[in-house]
Amino acid sequence: MKILKIFEEKLRYKYYSEKTIVLYISYLKAFLNENYIKDPYQITLNQITTFLEKKKFTSVSQQNQYIGALKLFAKYILNKKQIHLSKIDRPRSEKKLPRVIDNDHIKIQLSKITNLKHKAILTLTYSIGLRVSEVVNLKIEDIDSQRMLIHIKNAKGKKDRMVPLSSTVLHLLREYYKEYKPVEYLFNGQKSSQYSIGSCQKIYKKYIDSSTSIHTLRHSSLTGLLENGTDLRIIQKIAGHSSSKTTEIYTHVSNQILSKVNLVI
Repeated sequence: MKILKIFEEKLRYKYYSEKTIVLYISYLKAFLNENYIKDPYQITLNQITTFLEKKKFTSVSQQNQYIGALKLFAKYILNKKQIHLSKIDRPRSEKKLPRVIDNDHIKIQLSKITNLKHKAILTLTYSIGLRVSEVVNLKIEDIDSQRMLIHIKNAKGKKDRMVPLSSTVLHLLREYYKEYKPVEYLFNGQKSSQYSIGSCQKIYKKYIDSSTSIHTLRHSSLTGLLENGTDLRIIQKIAGHSSSKTTEIYTHVSNQILSKVNLVI
């Protein structure tokens, strides 16, 4: 469908992430197909709201993504301000606490890994709470051993940031580099220049915990920083959170903080 290609090109021009582009295109396609719309340029606000009210979404997040996709389509392609600026009812956000794993357990599991690449990937991810996408996108040049910093480029929200590099992780990365000799990206795949997110998930489940995802390492690491006395504002910068409210959620999952509460009875 030509209109989908036009929308895709616009999103790329606006530098939306590849993941967002794929999602938004698939959601727009579903909307057009389920409503048997022959001329997308004649879409009305009523058609969109009716679709959203009847659609069975898998989650609140998916519902918000559908709304975002359709409103951007109205803005960039249809040029219909009435739809783009309209107050389409959004669902109340789910307030789920992040799942964390005991830090001692993680360290024990990491120490058992004999595969140097797998150990380097999981240790680096956990050491400073990186997103898995940030890990696979790291290039050799992003490791600044002189200043003991890691340069995270074009992360979530198209933002760059610097995070600290520990001497332990640097030593491990140097051992890994000598053995695997990566070329451009820090972690190469067997048949590609980049290690895949899917492969990262597999090794996490193999070595750390089969019931959660690798993102749990990020939550556990940031919670550990909080419990070690790191200021929330510093953790916010390390995590790359736009809002301090996102970082504050770790105060609700910290066992050490909860254990210090003086109960009234």
